[in-house]
Amino acid sequence: MADRKRLIRLQRLEKVRAIAKQTAMAEAARAESTLAQLQALEQRTRDLAHSYARRDEATDAHALRQTGRFSQGLQGMVASTAHDTARARAMADARMAELGLAERRRAAVADRAEAQARALDKARQDPVLGARRATGTGLE
Repeated sequence: MADRKRLIRLQRLEKVRAIAKQTAMAEAARAESTLAQLQALEQRTRDLAHSYARRDEATDAHALRQTGRFSQGLQGMVASTAHDTARARAMADARMAELGLAERRRAAVADRAEAQARALDKARQDPVLGARRATGTGLE
């Protein structure tokens, strides 16, 4: 009876761990999506900054100074976006590690539940009766 309760408890724990794995999977997917968006934004910002840095069509000092300020502002945005991307990468890596841990926990509980179920099945089976002891002589 206690073994049956243990099996039920393990199966319930396996369901909880499966839900935790799904949650970790959703969080990892969100983190990867955020990372991809930030990487794309970083690349677009970097391209825009390079484009403005190469411009040399200023007709006077004021236009040159305006272009320089705008280019500097874009460089600041590139640095900020690169920092955000690095932070998002670290978060995505952490979420993937949490997902791996959740899967290992779920698999460990599933293995224990399967072992408990096999042990219960084995205990439920009728014992195999040993061969009867031979009587008489081998000549019969």
